[in-house]
Amino acid sequence: MKLWHITTGVMVMFTLAACKSPTPPKGVKPVKDFNASRYLGKWYEIARLDYYFERGLTHVTAEYSLKKDGTLRVLNRGFDPVKSTWKESEGKAVFVGPENIAALKVSFFGPLYAGYNVIAIDPDYQYALVSGQSREYLWILSRTPEIPMDIRIKYLEIAQENGFPTNKLVWVKQDNQP
Repeated sequence: MKLWHITTGVMVMFTLAACKSPTPPKGVKPVKDFNASRYLGKWYEIARLDYYFERGLTHVTAEYSLKKDGTLRVLNRGFDPVKSTWKESEGKAVFVGPENIAALKVSFFGPLYAGYNVIAIDPDYQYALVSGQSREYLWILSRTPEIPMDIRIKYLEIAQENGFPTNKLVWVKQDNQP
């Protein structure tokens, strides 16, 4: 009888997690007039709030492409200098509302989704500031391995204004590809 209760509890937990639409942190607004087709392609991770999936990785990139079913394919890749190996993770992203608002949910693990919110992007779609569903997740992305200082300062100011702990950002090594 105990096994049935545990199994039922786990199934309910997975169902609730799968049905929940991750939203941005309170007060943080995703970009409006977002154009997903312009966002597709390769992005270099310039900085991030560190978390265990990416901890220690350098040369991190994310590549977005459109799948036949209308969802976005997400391919994250990074180099582990300790093990001298590349790590890859493939997932999918879907909009949580209208496709012109940059609020998505992304999954790398079956039915479990996390928030993915573009909160700043330049008009040419060369630089982006992305948050998760809490202030523990933040990324600065660029189409190139480096970002101009004025863009870096601007995105740090936006992040600070939105309550993100920018003093904890990890600046990702992108030079001298392994």
